[in-house]
Formats: sequence, structure tokens, C-alpha cells
Amino acid sequence: MKKSFKKMVAALMAVALLAACTPANETATTGGGETASGDNVIKIGVFEPVTGENGGGGFQEVLGVRYANEQKKTVTLDGKEYTIELVEVDNKSDKTEAVGAASSLVSQGVSIVLGSYGSGVSIAAGPTFEEAKIPAIAISATNPQVTQGNEYYFRTCFIDPFQGEVMATYAIENGAKNAALITQLGDDYSSGLGNFFKKGFEEKGGTLVAEEQFQTNQTDFRAILTNIKAANPDVIFAPSSIATAPLLLQQARELGIEAQIMAGDTWENQTIIENAGESAEGVAISTFFDEGDTSNPQAAEFVKGFKEFVKGNDEYVTKNGGEGVAAVSALAFDAYNAAYAAIEKAGTTDSAAIAEALKTVEMSGVTGDLKFDENGDAIKSMAYIKKIEGGQFIFDKTVELQ
Repeated sequence: MKKSFKKMVAALMAVALLAACTPANETATTGGGETASGDNVIKIGVFEPVTGENGGGGFQEVLGVRYANEQKKTVTLDGKEYTIELVEVDNKSDKTEAVGAASSLVSQGVSIVLGSYGSGVSIAAGPTFEEAKIPAIAISATNPQVTQGNEYYFRTCFIDPFQGEVMATYAIENGAKNAALITQLGDDYSSGLGNFFKKGFEEKGGTLVAEEQFQTNQTDFRAILTNIKAANPDVIFAPSSIATAPLLLQQARELGIEAQIMAGDTWENQTIIENAGESAEGVAISTFFDEGDTSNPQAAEFVKGFKEFVKGNDEYVTKNGGEGVAAVSALAFDAYNAAYAAIEKAGTTDSAAIAEALKTVEMSGVTGDLKFDENGDAIKSMAYIKKIEGGQFIFDKTVELQ
């Protein structure tokens, strides 16, 4: 009897201690390590890779979101002020991990999601967000499949059919007649963008003289590069991950390949230049934004503020590859503001209502005017081309398609 009484007392004390240590409402961690709780909190999920082969680009998108959150930390809904809380998850650049990360955001009660860097993880997570009726805004996921057939997925970037044609146009305009293509087997972004480049290049009169693929996590590309060298192309289009790029570049130059190497938006990352060294010289990429473009006052203000934001944190400077403004950071800033506008329009924390409001959002962003078409894709007509010169990304030209 005494033992039973002691056990009951111990159990009651444990419950009391737990109640004393647990807040009345669920608490989640924000990107800055702070916490917020209470009824007047709205959660925005940040679905990004900060590890894995796309971790560098993913973190640059996280920075853009965190900076936007610094500017707009609260929103007023139906007369009440709500604190906006970022709930960040790492999808680890992996399709399987992406599904678990997406489910985690759903279970934590986010009202809208931003991300991801990487089309494959976005495609994998799409059904999870759709089933939960939570809208997601991809920031730089360019594969058309991200939004197709999913009314809850949107994006702020241009898509691969456009980007592939832009790079094909650029190659032809620069005198290329023959091209080689290198893509990553099983990677939605790489294979998709590669196919669109091939289609655009051939339609414009060019000839594809070599087409090679490599496996995920492959580090030795000499065999496929030897085949390409024998074909003697004018240009090589090699859309791939940040981690893969330096190895491809170094090995190509070591084999004596002199053709210009081109890629898509993922290669706009300073770590590629740092790791590839002189082998990166002359590379051309397509991207979404140029910090040196002064035609948009809103963009100029963003660039100044973002640089100060990054400079104030040593970890940010290191992971960002310096104090420069990556295009994906600018896109992430716009994505946050699009989400903010949709939340304001909906006037509620209800995710389905926010999704409906997002369809009608029209705004002026730092990467240009933004509104969504019937698929949830941003309507874009222009891309920036940058070249690597003197160890820096230098603006070359814009390419506009009608």
C-alpha cells in the first residue's frame, strides 16, 4: 500500500514538473535560434538543403528568407498582430529525406512553405504539401514537374524550358555550331535542363556531337570527358550540382579541353570558383539576378541591406562564400514577400485560404515583377548571363525571350 502511494505521489510530481516546464502552446525554433509561442504566431516553413551536394545553394536561400523575416517579423490579421516564425528543416539534398522533412513541417503546423533549392527534392515533397493543403513556393527549383498537377506548389524562378533555350540562344549567338552535353543520371534538374538545352540548340541550327551522363556522387569524369574531347565541341553544357562542378572543370582542363563550358543557375556559387581555381575561367551561366543591376531601386536597397546582414555574422559570410548577393538569395527574399502578401490577403493562418490568395498575388520584387500563371509558375521573360573572369562572376548580358 505504501509502495503504491509512493508511486502515485511520484507520478503526480512528474506530471506537475512537466506541466511547469511546458508552455501552453507548441513552441518551434526559428532560423535564428530564437523561439516564439502563443496564439498569435504564424509559422512559415523553410524547406531547404543545408547539407548534401546542394547544401551551399540551399543555405544561400535560407539567408534570403532570414533577411526578409528580419524586415517583416509580424503581420496583422483580422485586427490581431501575429509573430512570423520560421521553422527550418534540412532536406539534405536527398529525395527520401525530403519527404520526411516535408512531413515534419506539416506536423509542426506551418501555414506556408518556402523552398526548395533543387527540383528533385521539391518534386518528392510535393504530394505531402498537397495532401496537407499547405502551399509551397519553390525558390529556384526550375524543373516543370515541380508545379505541374499540384495546385499547392508555386515558384519564383523561371523554368528549365526557358533556361535551356536561353543558354542555347547564348551559345549560338556566340558562334557555337557544335555542342556536347553532360548530365547527371537520375537528377531531375540536370537531365531536364540538359534536354531543353539540346532541343533549343538543335532547333536553332546547332549540332549535338556528344552526350554523356554520370552517376550521383561520381568523382572521376575522365572517361566521359575523353569521349567529349574526341568530338571536339565548341561548347559543353554541363548542368550539375555545386559539388560536382569543380571536379568537372578541373578534369576537363587537365585533359586539354579548351571548349567553353556552360551551365545553369546552380553554378552561381563562389565555392565553385574557389575549388576549381583557374579551371573555372570563362565558364558562362544563366541566373535570375545581378547585384550590379542598378535599374531597379528596390533591388539596390535589398543588395545594400542584405550585405550588411551577411557581414554581421561570420558564419553567414563563410557559408555564403563572401558578402556577395547570390541570385537565389534575392529570389528567396521575393518568395518570402510573396508569402507575406498572400497571408495578408487571406487574412488568416489557414493554409488553404493562403494558397488561394497566392494565386492572385501581384507584386514588384527585387528580381522583377512577380505574378503566377495557371500552373503556379512565375511569369518570366529575361535571364542574366554571367561569366567567370578573374575569379569573379561578371555580368555579361541579358537574354530575353518572347
